[in-house]
Amino acid sequence: MNRRKIILAIASLFMLSAMAFAKSDTYIYDYWGEVEKSPDVYRVSHVLYADDLDLDIGLRNPQGLFCKGNLVYVLDTDNNRIIELEYTQKKQVELIRVIDSFNAPEGVINTFSYPTDLFIDNEDSLYIADQKNGRVVKLDKDLNYVFALYEPDDPTYVKGKEFLPQRVVADSKGRTYVLAKNVNKGFIKYEYDGTFTGFYGATEVMYNWTDLLWKKFATRAQREQMEAFVPTEYCNAYIDSEGFIFAVTKTFSEWDLKSDKAKPIRRLNALGSDILVKNSYYLPIGDVQWSNAAGIKDPSKFSDITVLDNEVYLALDESRGRIFAYNNQGFLLFAFGNRGNIDGYFRQPASIEHIGKDLFVLDSQNASITVFTPTEYGNMIYQATEQYSEGLYDDSADTWAKVLEYNGNYDQAYIGIGKSYLRQNNYKEAMDCFKLKRAKKFYSKAFMYYRKEWIEANGAICIAIILVIILVPFIIKRILAFRRELKSL
Repeated sequence: MNRRKIILAIASLFMLSAMAFAKSDTYIYDYWGEVEKSPDVYRVSHVLYADDLDLDIGLRNPQGLFCKGNLVYVLDTDNNRIIELEYTQKKQVELIRVIDSFNAPEGVINTFSYPTDLFIDNEDSLYIADQKNGRVVKLDKDLNYVFALYEPDDPTYVKGKEFLPQRVVADSKGRTYVLAKNVNKGFIKYEYDGTFTGFYGATEVMYNWTDLLWKKFATRAQREQMEAFVPTEYCNAYIDSEGFIFAVTKTFSEWDLKSDKAKPIRRLNALGSDILVKNSYYLPIGDVQWSNAAGIKDPSKFSDITVLDNEVYLALDESRGRIFAYNNQGFLLFAFGNRGNIDGYFRQPASIEHIGKDLFVLDSQNASITVFTPTEYGNMIYQATEQYSEGLYDDSADTWAKVLEYNGNYDQAYIGIGKSYLRQNNYKEAMDCFKLKRAKKFYSKAFMYYRKEWIEANGAICIAIILVIILVPFIIKRILAFRRELKSL
């Protein structure tokens, strides 16, 4: 405990000098919404192109990534094939095979046309979004055809547009969830046998109040020409280790983004409701401040998301080529990346995946895969987060203290130490940490327990003092009255 107090004191006094460690574009936001540079959390391990993967034909407009175990699958979309790679123990990427066809019965097309996504379930069955063939194909692990999911034949599904499945995931029960272009009712849900059972997780309708008012007074012809108020579409999804679906959307207005109506990242439960926890000062929306630098004026727009086993989720921003990492409470752990042609930057980031804590980012325009591995500083952030989740509060606080030695400005280290103090019933110390970083919600919780503890420890004394304050004047008054009575006799 003493060591941590000393580190906290030193870090508080020398926050600015700690920034000497920062040498990259990695950053976080402070309480005031200002960017604070930090040491590297990830470093570039590889940038892989077709030549590096021993491919005879270069990647063309790759649209999706999927990782399972130590295998990496790349959706080489314009080449109508899937590249299967192995990520070895030496952190090298090697070509296993190229999948451009599968075993199918007569009458079933056994090749792909513009494949955009792939998912592999616990039984190693493959689900492939075969977009221009208008289907999601399910194959067994030996690439034998099982069935295909086509456009639903149901009154709730509006027909008239081409069925273009774009993303696919499946749960542990074999239920398949498909995102399709031009479908804004959420995920198209199919049961384990391929039966359509409805829609899942439809987003809320976004509308502009001025347009709504205008529609009230417009003529029928004018209303028909105006854009209809419809729910926004999801653009990607990921199923976490607990079976919840993380979904991202990038269709929203800036006002809806800042007011939490847009919800660009959602965690959907079995009912399709958003249960994403948001306890930070800022919503998990990527950059909280943005400008028109380099001709980019949009806020962060997430093209994909992945979730580590420690519940840290990382969202890929296509606007500025950045990766934003949040813990399970919605606090920003770090952000890094940018648009450009140098290693670690992207031109058109399309998909993000992970093996362990190593990250894989697919750049569709550059036709490359960038592999990131955590630095020592990054590993310590993950370690402290995991130790706390496992109930190792002393160990977690010690690790957060080490993080502060790297970066004295790191808010989550103070909050992490404060939460460890809180779990150990050291409420006063917890309040000091939370106050330092203006973590009002956690400070209020620590203060509530501190007040309760203080009252329990000093309650009897307080009651005695109160009784003395009340009774002494009464007794004195009675004594004086008694003396006056005696003198009057």
